[in-house]
Amino acid sequence: MPKQSPTRATCTESLKLLADYWTLRIIESLASGQLRYCEIQRAVGNVNPRTLTKKLARLEEADLIKRFEEAEQIAVRYQLTALGKKALPVFTAIETFSKSAQK
Repeated sequence: MPKQSPTRATCTESLKLLADYWTLRIIESLASGQLRYCEIQRAVGNVNPRTLTKKLARLEEADLIKRFEEAEQIAVRYQLTALGKKALPVFTAIETFSKSAQK
């Protein structure tokens, strides 16, 4: 098997991250702006809290979202980073493709 180029390997890793159902739902929910954990949980639907916590940590690690702790309110907020915002057109393109493929 031929060795993957660095670009292809990076693309493969990006696809693995972005092709996840919960990742899609989380990024879509944050497209409108900064949200608290419970607001994300409501927006994405029936997600296990442990799963949501893991996905949020993974997205933060990948620099797609930023986590803000609010000490005075004992709350945590999340928002898309510049890189996370660049993923939005990818999801729009996938949605457009899906709609055209159903015809």
